Amino acid sequence: QVQLVESGGGSVRPGGSLTLSCVASGSIFNIGPMAWYREAPGSQRELVADISSGGASRNYADSVKGRFTISRDNVKSAVYLEMRDVKAEDAAVYYCHAQISTAIGSMQYGYWGQGTQVTVSA
Repeated sequence: QVQLVESGGGSVRPGGSLTLSCVASGSIFNIGPMAWYREAPGSQRELVADISSGGASRNYADSVKGRFTISRDNVKSAVYLEMRDVKAEDAAVYYCHAQISTAIGSMQYGYWGQGTQVTVSA
């Protein structure tokens, strides 16, 4: 059983900052790429940022480039999303995603967290 638990969501003012965390736990052998997605009301879930297993490769949606930073700590099985200069359009439920294998030689499967709400309000 694998679980991803997000934390750090809440209310932030426009121009403010917020850092989201996601920790994986359970029967984990290896964690591959990790990512943050978001889903606003009435919109489809979209990729915000992803990071390779070693952390060397990071990709961002155009809408967050220069404002958000994704990072990971493989010792803690965690991925983070530092959000700066937050805008009204960043309001959404943020989900972390990870490719995880649960045993040596097994395939990696995608797992989702339960989501954490980010509200942007003056």
